[in-house]
Amino acid sequence: MVDNSAIQSLPLPTFAKVRYSSWQLDEMIAAKEETTTSYFTENNVHGIEVSGLSTTYQQLSDDMIARGVILMNMAQAQIEHPALVEKLLGSVISKTADRLSAQNFAQFNTGIFVYIPENVQFDDVLHLSLNHLAISGEDFVARIFVCVGANAKVDILQEMHTIGTQKTKASVVIEAVADVGAQVTYANIDAFGEQTTAFINREVEVRDHATVDWQNAEFNDGNAIIRLASQLNGEGATSHTNVIGLTTKKQTQGLVTTILNRGRHTIGHIFQRGVILNRSTLVFNGIGKIIKGAKGSDAQQESRVLMLSRRARGDANPLLLIDENDVTAGHAASVGRVDENQMYYLMSRGISEQVARKLVIRGFMGEVLAKMPTKAAQRQVVEEIERKLRHEDD
Repeated sequence: MVDNSAIQSLPLPTFAKVRYSSWQLDEMIAAKEETTTSYFTENNVHGIEVSGLSTTYQQLSDDMIARGVILMNMAQAQIEHPALVEKLLGSVISKTADRLSAQNFAQFNTGIFVYIPENVQFDDVLHLSLNHLAISGEDFVARIFVCVGANAKVDILQEMHTIGTQKTKASVVIEAVADVGAQVTYANIDAFGEQTTAFINREVEVRDHATVDWQNAEFNDGNAIIRLASQLNGEGATSHTNVIGLTTKKQTQGLVTTILNRGRHTIGHIFQRGVILNRSTLVFNGIGKIIKGAKGSDAQQESRVLMLSRRARGDANPLLLIDENDVTAGHAASVGRVDENQMYYLMSRGISEQVARKLVIRGFMGEVLAKMPTKAAQRQVVEEIERKLRHEDD
């Protein structure tokens, strides 16, 4: 039995300089939509697509299955592997971390479960696709857990989309664990629709000498608050977090990117790039924290926002919290407009102003774009940038 009063007594998560209380993200009715239609564009690749409550694509080689890899709809995993799922869910993001995360834990009815045993190495990208079916007007409440065993290696590409045009909300919580020596690249393309207001919460625990590199592209069309966190708990743990975001029309996207250096000799770097169009708002909050005892650790962050409209609002807020002396740390942040010198250089060579502007923006986001795990994903990010830029004159 869910104690709703206990959930409502918890505080809302903090997103500095983002006013979202009127979005009513703590009032959700989980949708029960099903479909037989697959929206997955790849064929014969390792991956899974979950649309609403339905699994609409699932592919895993016999070799990976024989080696103990689990890849399935969260509901199916709760039936087939109940003890494992119960042990892992809520182990990274506390069930009572905040009101929205607690609500998600109490209400989720769909999602994806991934378990990769120790020493398993994926040669190909693992695709995770999650679709919100915005048909009935009810909300999308989903949970993902990815557990990567000791010395395992995997590149993950996760996508989230809205199918349908009903006004709805989405709550998605993603937990991940990288065990000792694991190597993980986790790329995300978030593209919920204009009528979907979203809360997305991602967090990973990184153990001894493991590495988790995030590549995040935030192309949601509706209002969204997005949290991305890495706990560097093990000695020598490493996380590079790279984020790009675009906002258009009157939407607001607020991001909090956090890296906690808890283990000795840990490395946590945050790199963020954002572009703002029309009357939209984009806020980057970067938090690097080195706790007492994390000797020899390094925390760096850089957040830059490019404004293409005088009516837009952008913020880049770096915060370093250092409780240990024997460390290195630094930050940089800026909010500005397109470099006129770059524009002049390109236009002097016969390139139109519109094309020149697109090239400057692609270059501005190029470092994250280049790190997407597949050429198809890179093309998709470019297409999303092009789609967003069509609203520049709206």
